[in-house]
Amino acid sequence: MKALLISITALALSFSALADQHLTSAEIRKIDVEAKKITLKHAPIKSLDMPAMTMVFQIKDSELLDKSSAFKVGDKIMFSAQQIQGAFVVTQLEAMKDAKK
Repeated sequence: MKALLISITALALSFSALADQHLTSAEIRKIDVEAKKITLKHAPIKSLDMPAMTMVFQIKDSELLDKSSAFKVGDKIMFSAQQIQGAFVVTQLEAMKDAKK
């Protein structure tokens, strides 16, 4: 019985982690590669309990910045973000499927 409870708890935590990584739609307003920041006009971010708005996010790592060089202002994207040490940080960034360029 104890093993079953541990398994259920682990499964619940896994689903919770996945829910925090959902993607949100946005439009790129500005990319600042040197400062590792991106300005996005985004839809509501459920995992952060944040309404739709335009705001500046930090970028988690240089790999996302390399990927973001393929993007330009006005592009429609999907992203995920987390609050890390008080800052809002983009942790995933990808082109929106079905977006016309």
